[in-house]
Amino acid sequence: MFKSLLILAGTAAVFATGVEARDEIPGPVTAEILRVIDGDTLLVEAQPWPQQKMEVYVRIRGIDAPELKSKCERLREAGLDAQRALEALIAQSRKIQLTHISGDKYFGRIVADVVLSDGRSAGGDLLLAGLVRTYDGGRKPREVCDTD
Repeated sequence: MFKSLLILAGTAAVFATGVEARDEIPGPVTAEILRVIDGDTLLVEAQPWPQQKMEVYVRIRGIDAPELKSKCERLREAGLDAQRALEALIAQSRKIQLTHISGDKYFGRIVADVVLSDGRSAGGDLLLAGLVRTYDGGRKPREVCDTD
């Protein structure tokens, strides 16, 4: 367990050295949402152990939202819809649980399942609403902008 806590606390150090974090922390780790970044990413204040808090960006495991900075207006609007839906999901309670926590391919970010205060999966709800697509962390398909 101590090793798992060190992995979470040292996520930024792992990314700074270019080493991939292959270990996974099962969780749960309690966190408070500070800000919704987009339809699949949050900034949270996690509490991996008592009296210890850290701010970390969390990519929601298993989903991919349309990009807010897409050149395609339709995709930007779809990204805003996903972002607003995520904001609505967490509006009832800013406290969440992070589970299945691991390092991400981008510096300073983790990937985790996000469990809402009522036990629902944030990623699962967004998928069911059709606002995001499934994502396994690999190469994303090229975005196509339909102008029709």
